[in-house]
Amino acid sequence: MTRRRVLGLTLSAAALTACSAPGQNPGPAASASAAPPTTPPSAGTPTSPSGPPPSPGPLGPATELSRSTAGRPQVALTFHGAGDLQVTRQVLDIVHQHGARITVLAVGTWLAAHPDAARMVRDGGHELGNHTWSHPALSGYTAEPMYAEIQRCRDKLVELTGSPGGFFRQSQGQHATEQELVEAGKAGYAKVLSYDVDSLDWKDPGPTAIRSAVAKARAGSVVSMHLGHPGTVAVLPSILTDLAGRGLTPVTASELLA
Repeated sequence: MTRRRVLGLTLSAAALTACSAPGQNPGPAASASAAPPTTPPSAGTPTSPSGPPPSPGPLGPATELSRSTAGRPQVALTFHGAGDLQVTRQVLDIVHQHGARITVLAVGTWLAAHPDAARMVRDGGHELGNHTWSHPALSGYTAEPMYAEIQRCRDKLVELTGSPGGFFRQSQGQHATEQELVEAGKAGYAKVLSYDVDSLDWKDPGPTAIRSAVAKARAGSVVSMHLGHPGTVAVLPSILTDLAGRGLTPVTASELLA
């Protein structure tokens, strides 16, 4: 089996795994056994980037943010970054047409297979963040492999964009555990971006169900969505129209939480 084929299989599994379903089988991208790993995944040594340092250095535990309390009529649509690059292009085209900006929390294996994805997101005026290297059930990992998942994606972001991104988001869990906050801080992230509204689009429940779920968003909400799902593309224009009708502007997470 070629390296290209292996990467394709890994990305397919990551795209189908729910960010907010820690009880489900995480698939090949996560730990292969029920017991959490006790040593770092054999991912190889991250390449040292030639640009700026990957982080400001180890920090204390990160702070979890799941919504803004500023009261501004804004929301943040945040997308799990994985899946077919053509679907990503469609999402970016739609948000551009509606004058919206989004935040993509990228999976490292996706960035490695599709390095143009980072450029596409940044060129559209959107922002990137870290969503682990392989999207495992991260809360079950011990400290060392948990850190390795965060670090390796961080280094890939720096390699491709010169920045580690402003946020880390844990995989397969709506809220970060204390250990995830500690390891994110060690990797240089001061903020972990969680969310208060789950679109459930990863289940592919149909446009009506996704639209209804996102309708729960209020001023200050952070909404979890996913690239790589055609159903998300189909309903996104309606979601953006609904938000505009309610006077809510989709902005990047950094702008929402400033």
